[in-house]
Amino acid sequence: QVQLVESGGGLVQAGGSLRLSCAASGRTFSSYDMGWFRQAPGKEREFVAAISWNGGRLYYADSMKGRFTISRDNAKNTVYLQMNSLKPEDTAVYYCARHSGGDYYAGTNYGYWGQGTQVTVSS
Repeated sequence: QVQLVESGGGLVQAGGSLRLSCAASGRTFSSYDMGWFRQAPGKEREFVAAISWNGGRLYYADSMKGRFTISRDNAKNTVYLQMNSLKPEDTAVYYCARHSGGDYYAGTNYGYWGQGTQVTVSS
């Protein structure tokens, strides 16, 4: 059974930075592409970023390009999301997920999800 555990969320002022981590259990982490999604109150879940199994391909939602950076350390079974220049509209619960196939932007193409970590950006 795959378990994904996010950490690193918190309260930050606008313009600040946070780095989220997602630790995965199991020995197959390095074989899978991974992604980050977020969901704000009253809004649908939205794609944030994705990374291929070896880190060679990166994908970002347009609104995050230039501010967010996804990376991974396969030796540590961990994927990261560095978030800079945070805005109040980035406030959401952030989830990491393991990609199952298909395009990276649809949450339905991810088979395993973490419990999420809250990010709150104050103005």
